[in-house]
Amino acid sequence: MKHTSILRRTAFGALLSAAICSAGWAQESPKEEDFFKILKVSAPEGTLLEVGGLTVLPNGDLGVATRRGDIWIVENPTSRRPFFRKFASGLHEVLGLAYKDGALYCAQRGELTKLVDTNKDGKADVIETVTNIPVSGHYHEYTFGPKLAPDGSYFISGNVAFGDEKWWAGESRVPWRGWIMHITKDGQIEPWATGVRSPAGLGMIDGELFYADNQGDWIGSGGVWHVKKGAFMGHPAGLRWSGDPKSPVKLTQEQVYAKVNPRDNRDERGRAIKPENVVDEKFVTLFEMKKEFPEIQLPVVWLPHGIQGISNSEITQIPEGSFGPFQGQLLVGDQGQSKITRVFMEKVNGEYQGASIDFRSGFRSGVLRMAWAKDGSLFVGETNRGWGSAGEADEGLQRLTWNNQLPFEMRAVRAMPDGFEVEFTMPVDRKSAEDLASYSVESFIYKYHPVYGSPTVNKETCTVKGVKVSPDGLRARVIVDNLRQYYIHNITLDGVRAVEGSYSLVHPTAYYTLNNIPEGQKLAMSEVSTTNSAAVKAAPAAPAKKGTPAKTGAKPGAKTTAAGTKTGSLIAKAPTFEEVKPLLNRHTCSACHNAEKRQVGPAFSDVAKRGYSNEKIVELIYNPKPQNWPDYATEMPPMPQVPKADALKIAAWINSLGPNGKTAPAKNADQP
Repeated sequence: MKHTSILRRTAFGALLSAAICSAGWAQESPKEEDFFKILKVSAPEGTLLEVGGLTVLPNGDLGVATRRGDIWIVENPTSRRPFFRKFASGLHEVLGLAYKDGALYCAQRGELTKLVDTNKDGKADVIETVTNIPVSGHYHEYTFGPKLAPDGSYFISGNVAFGDEKWWAGESRVPWRGWIMHITKDGQIEPWATGVRSPAGLGMIDGELFYADNQGDWIGSGGVWHVKKGAFMGHPAGLRWSGDPKSPVKLTQEQVYAKVNPRDNRDERGRAIKPENVVDEKFVTLFEMKKEFPEIQLPVVWLPHGIQGISNSEITQIPEGSFGPFQGQLLVGDQGQSKITRVFMEKVNGEYQGASIDFRSGFRSGVLRMAWAKDGSLFVGETNRGWGSAGEADEGLQRLTWNNQLPFEMRAVRAMPDGFEVEFTMPVDRKSAEDLASYSVESFIYKYHPVYGSPTVNKETCTVKGVKVSPDGLRARVIVDNLRQYYIHNITLDGVRAVEGSYSLVHPTAYYTLNNIPEGQKLAMSEVSTTNSAAVKAAPAAPAKKGTPAKTGAKPGAKTTAAGTKTGSLIAKAPTFEEVKPLLNRHTCSACHNAEKRQVGPAFSDVAKRGYSNEKIVELIYNPKPQNWPDYATEMPPMPQVPKADALKIAAWINSLGPNGKTAPAKNADQP
């Protein structure tokens, strides 16, 4: 069995002991902000830091590139009074920054550029082209990078364009759009891998290249991919150039389209058609395509859309000495939800896979870039314009610091032949950890199709059959029935508590992408606990008397709709937030909307003010009208996968936030 972890083993027993002894939290379980604090890096008044790139210089200064074409050097960036010095300006939408041998390198839209301060006056006086990058002029042809390879060469990635008025889909209009490109030290472009859609996040991890993509057409959800030369990640636009002699990928668009028609389930604008016309029985998955086309590279981890981001960005590895027990693991930013997710990776049968766990949310704008300060804190560069994000600002530069207190978290989740092993940052309470009711596991996957994004599909419950807790209380081996290769396994530990303080986990859910199930010894049932407090059944309800209708809470003759409203009645009983919250999360509504404040999309309370009927809101869920909300740059995609009963409940709750309170509006307003 080949089953090795890339997480460096670290000794933090002293830290663990100190954290347990000094735990002085209130009765409520600690939250992420109790351990990781967000600090603002103050920029000069009037400076707009729509950050596109970050890099830390050898002396600890911070290089900051902006989408507006400026490059700043920030001296003493971790102090209370950092000094900003403009290094260069007039560049074209810089979306990456790197330092090498006394020079800065940035990816502009149409070139990789070198900037040098030869006369040491603090400003770039030599700006030269390393290589030209093909562009058609389409607004969406972003260029990201560079990331430095171990030999000093560079990697950049190119966004696809997005269609014309007749057909809205990702296109590669010029060579190597939709590709990850290797740039040699002498400036030659070497196409490396394709199938990328909006590859905003590149990461060089232990000398190997990884990237994060954004959900959209052909990409059912965001995720992290290991980039191998000649790999195809799933988006077929870049395959237009696979016949070029320089292409290491030989798969063609025609081969992909023979398996998945690019116009299936789409209207003339490339949007999902109405749910009653969608034929779900015919969908395929990316892993099924891989059986036919071995060059397909599956994600190391899927980052479930709307839960762990909506537009994944920078990938960085936690360096030694930073962030305590998590060093060596990955952090992945997200622009839309203004948050950071943590990823634990391991190798099973020669391929990377692993678990993704929420880490820190609450940044003031969209997280696009990250870089490690000399003191072990993390610089976070943010931007919002044109894309939309959570937070109260359109731009920003912040710093994430750790207070050296140890959070109760899942440090790692590893695949086992019969389930998973969860490693904790501190010992667990044995009674709670040996109770099967403390665990739940569900698996699901995404469609591989040309429609924008994908619902979760093929959901199945995986029964937890037994648990074995290690003598030191730091590990729990969980036997899980119905493991499915290639599927995402949602592992939730709501009932597990820490020994000290009986705290719940800061983040009780991990999403493990099970590309391979390892071989090896399985646990015998005689070795594990099968205690299940949830198995105590409630007393059966007394049967209704013959001829007596069961009570439903409604008057005789009144019909109740799926939204909980009585037809023919002026009173609409809307669901509570606690009742609708699971639906908002399940269907990713909460990814872009907040009850009371503007986020990526309008607040639900602002929608309620429009006076739409419940039925009209359902219609707009299935077929949004972006022109109704002209102040929001990010268009809402159609959501035909939401069952109508769920959509009606959501609509009824939204309308309960309006001026009429619990009374749903009677009119069917179509106005913006």
